[in-house]
Amino acid sequence: MKNLNRQEGFTLIEIAIVLVIIGLLLGGVLKGQELINTARVRAMNNTVDGITAAWFSFQDRYRSFPGDYLDAQSTVTLPGAPAGGDGNGLVDTDSERALVWVHLEAAGYLTGGYTNAAATVLADDYACPPTVCPDNGFGSGMNLSYGTLAQTGAANTHELISGRGVPVEVIAELDRKVDDGSPDSGAMQLGVAGTGWDATAEALCITAVNDYELQNPSDNCAAVFRNF
Repeated sequence: MKNLNRQEGFTLIEIAIVLVIIGLLLGGVLKGQELINTARVRAMNNTVDGITAAWFSFQDRYRSFPGDYLDAQSTVTLPGAPAGGDGNGLVDTDSERALVWVHLEAAGYLTGGYTNAAATVLADDYACPPTVCPDNGFGSGMNLSYGTLAQTGAANTHELISGRGVPVEVIAELDRKVDDGSPDSGAMQLGVAGTGWDATAEALCITAVNDYELQNPSDNCAAVFRNF
């Protein structure tokens, strides 16, 4: 009867083995997430670097900004471009913002099939279709415009708008790598709400003390790069 009523449980060694296995699994998951985030940061950084290089290379070659280039339709200077800008030295109209990518592709600096000369892009557009603007890697197009969508409200300049849908941890890590790590200062900042990305979404990406919101991370943030 004593043997029948005896209950058996796990030994300390068995429990320790289970805990070790659980720890290894959790560590693997966290490491995997870290690697994914690192890859996303690197991809976005490469995209920004590529656009930056194309922007300045075009300026050096044609003595004008892509999108604003007045003589873009010339078969000699930029063959294949369907339209030109007004040549005022600023990418500041709805049509010129779309033509930025048309001109860069016609010059051979980018690829992506940007041939729609009738397309328009608003100055504060965070949701430019990837068929009109370069894909940010998160399903939204990037926008290059003359204005100010930075948190600091600095003077107008040419800015690259990342487009919406970027996880805040990606923006925060990229900011630490290429700038000062702050969402409201430097050449890279969290964007200010605009078309396709509203103030409610913006508020989820920044804390009350103006840090990136990493405790409750949002996957719908946007950045602005002001080194153009």
